[in-house]
Amino acid sequence: MIDRIILVAFLAGAPWLAAMAAPPAASAAAETVAPHPAADLKVDLRPATGNPDAPRMGDRLAFRSTIRNAGTTPVDGLIAWLSLVQVDPGHEQPVDLEDWSAHKAIAVAALAPGAEITTAWPMRLIQSGRYRVVVSAVSRTGAALTPSRFVDFTVQPKPVVESGRVLPVALGVPALLLGGVLLRRRRS
Repeated sequence: MIDRIILVAFLAGAPWLAAMAAPPAASAAAETVAPHPAADLKVDLRPATGNPDAPRMGDRLAFRSTIRNAGTTPVDGLIAWLSLVQVDPGHEQPVDLEDWSAHKAIAVAALAPGAEITTAWPMRLIQSGRYRVVVSAVSRTGAALTPSRFVDFTVQPKPVVESGRVLPVALGVPALLLGGVLLRRRRS
């Protein structure tokens, strides 16, 4: 009976009446698991040792993150991921890591109280500019996201023409052509 009232009210152009006649819907909170208080995660991110001082396009950088459970209960279903944003004025945007890194996220079934996990995040630099990287962590039942501090870096452009590759060709091709011409003249 209520379904017919709702349908008639809606078809009659009174959706507000249909909404009033509808039985109360189950609340979203009743359908989902109530989140636990935010896990006491500590996320630290640092550049790895051995990174170039002035990275250029084509170089590789690595970052190391340590995620520690500083709480008194285990953290179940831990997920951590790497995010990269370009921060050049006028070009502020998130970067798709598809070409930059094959290692974009980790999943850990459980992290005991006091335990920590260290992860290396390798990255190939494919575009010049100023960037900021961060690692974020969340648990399956946590109510909040825990980010690391930002790590900023600048990628210098790579010269398109490298003299070490061009010089042998620039000198070699004319020398070969000249040698071929002289060899033909001698045979004639």
